[in-house]
Amino acid sequence: MKFQATFLLVFTFAAPPAQAMSIDPKALARFDHGYTVCEAKNPAMKGQRDPAYLSLWKVKADSKARAELAAARKTAAYRAEQVAVQKRDAKGAAPAASSPIEQQCQALWAEAQRMGQKKQ
Repeated sequence: MKFQATFLLVFTFAAPPAQAMSIDPKALARFDHGYTVCEAKNPAMKGQRDPAYLSLWKVKADSKARAELAAARKTAAYRAEQVAVQKRDAKGAAPAASSPIEQQCQALWAEAQRMGQKKQ
């Protein structure tokens, strides 16, 4: 599982800029859960979940993109995956500070900051 998340994160940063975004509700649920963990470790990330997700896909965080995310979060697939991820997380132990999730949080926040600076 950790390998898959790391691979997804590396693949995402290596991907060319996307022209259109296709939202996978299950992947979004996993991202949201991971972002919540990162948010707890880095308070500056609070309230920046949508721009952070969209920055991974090189999509502007406009009202249309945010509406697409909101719609995806209302789907049954999203809710089911959210419950499954929370159950899996509840079974595991807390990760160490040097764990892959910590590194992923730092990389995600750095990318979100980089994309935010490009807009200015």
